[in-house]
Amino acid sequence: MNDCVQVVKVGIADMNIVKGSDHIRTSGLGSCVGVVVYDQSREIAGLAHVMLPDSSLAKAGSMNIAKYADTAVKELVNRLIKVGAKQMALKAKIAGGAQMFQFANSNDMMRIGPRNVEAVKKELSALNISLVAEDVGGNSGRTIEFDPKTGILNIRTVNKGVREL
Repeated sequence: MNDCVQVVKVGIADMNIVKGSDHIRTSGLGSCVGVVVYDQSREIAGLAHVMLPDSSLAKAGSMNIAKYADTAVKELVNRLIKVGAKQMALKAKIAGGAQMFQFANSNDMMRIGPRNVEAVKKELSALNISLVAEDVGGNSGRTIEFDPKTGILNIRTVNKGVREL
């Protein structure tokens, strides 16, 4: 038996999927949101590192679907189903969405973190995926790692230690 756990790293504006005992991790979650969608009974999980709320902000040409909440969540779910996850069994956990900088004016465009969280929640709701846990907001960066076997999301927050969801 191989007890060696592989950790699949997901970059910024990226997504990936793991099965079984492999873990999936992303770092650098400031205003970005890490979205974990998983089917625990089949030990399959996907993670998207979402940078922006809406793909209408994309420049014309080739678009990175992992970068935007409205496209990343749908694509992640499609990929999970293709590798054997069942739509009805999918659940989600999210982390990030911090307000990393304070601005003198309260221009809504500068609220990237909170807008990312709202957009991710909207997409999950539209796909009937229940959000079972979240660690969002604040003003600290996070690194998250998910284990599809246990369904535990480990969150390391700058200056705040480690927490499990």
